[in-house]
Amino acid sequence: MPDDLKQAGKKIEGGVKGLTKGAAGFQEEFLEFLKKYQVIGLAVAVVIGAAATKLVTAVVSDIIMPIIAVLIPQGDWRTAVFQVGPIKFLLGDLVGAIIDFVIIALVVFLAVKYVMKGDTTKKI
Repeated sequence: MPDDLKQAGKKIEGGVKGLTKGAAGFQEEFLEFLKKYQVIGLAVAVVIGAAATKLVTAVVSDIIMPIIAVLIPQGDWRTAVFQVGPIKFLLGDLVGAIIDFVIIALVVFLAVKYVMKGDTTKKI
């Protein structure tokens, strides 16, 4: 019986070592994933993108839209509604979102063009 207990103890010890090796392997694999796919850089880009979106939305709503509102005789065009029977289409809100998107796309394009100016790698 004591030999059986020793063998069982060795098997359990080997299993525990295998588990800790697996956990270390998982940790290494996870860190490899983070580095390979540049997940941290992507997370930073998302946070900066969200902040840039707020900034551009503020510029559009506080600077550009008042200028456009002067040119449009009805005033606050963001509340413009196209109604067909009981259905209301918020056209002013849609146009405002399109203007926001175009400005954000332009800013991103210019930023990428500036950053990639010094990049001499071959582009596909």
